[in-house]
Amino acid sequence: MWRYVLKRALLAVSIIFSISLITFLILNVLPGDPVAMMLGDFADANKIKEVRHNMGLDLPLWQQYLKWITNLIRGDFGSSYFQKKPVLFLILQAFQYTSYLAAMSYIIALMIGLFMGIIAAVYHGSVLDRFLMSISVLGISAPSFWVAILLQIYIGLRFKIFPVSGVQTSIGYVLPAIALGTRYAASISRVTRASMMEVMGQDFIRTAYAKGLNPFRIVMVHIFRNALIPVITIIGADIGSLLTGSMITENVFNIPGIGKLLIDAINRRDIPLVQGGVIYVATVCVLIYFIVDVLYAVVNPNIRLGDK
Repeated sequence: MWRYVLKRALLAVSIIFSISLITFLILNVLPGDPVAMMLGDFADANKIKEVRHNMGLDLPLWQQYLKWITNLIRGDFGSSYFQKKPVLFLILQAFQYTSYLAAMSYIIALMIGLFMGIIAAVYHGSVLDRFLMSISVLGISAPSFWVAILLQIYIGLRFKIFPVSGVQTSIGYVLPAIALGTRYAASISRVTRASMMEVMGQDFIRTAYAKGLNPFRIVMVHIFRNALIPVITIIGADIGSLLTGSMITENVFNIPGIGKLLIDAINRRDIPLVQGGVIYVATVCVLIYFIVDVLYAVVNPNIRLGDK
């Protein structure tokens, strides 16, 4: 087991390193001078040259990358060109909003998605099954920003219970959490249903029914437990997506989370903030998939045995 975990951990570190290199190269070969944007239209060429020298932007790219990755390993993400604050501080500040929104959205997604998937699988082929799967198709097809705008218009503005912009209090997270959660619930429900139906057709399930075991126990212990691997995959991917911020939804509701922070940084070409944000996103996603891989091995020991 430990050999399997170590192998996956080394793979995760190599992926993050590769992403850091690719991100650095792309951001530094794009046209446009961030120093000129930072100083404004009235800065002369000498001033721009002086600032570039002070910031180390006139060094060769390999030296800039080596300096940046060394500082990154030490926990120094640099400072934002425009906000004049440490990048790590800005990311952690935005993470508070994103994590709260992600937690609420994820609870909604799990409650609705697993419930719909299990019910649809148990009653597969019925009117209820077709109705639930139709709702899930609608949930997957509808863009989250469109759902967010509809919630703002028909619930936020009409009933005036939930704020349509900002998150001064916890109630401000309700509408964006519903907008995000329903979309992820749809995908969870479809994967849960498909995986459970595949398990239902196996011989040991028919044997369990023939022995007269409790139907609820058969569904939850024998069927659902053996259908968990595809469900864990989709759930893990959803956690990564939620924790890295839903850029459009956060902008629609004016939530100062990771997504909005990155969009603003990209628009301003705030290179240190964009680089730090991409590393954060990559680290979260890789870490989530690493945890999913380990859970695979726990749920199904054959996976780690076959990986030797």
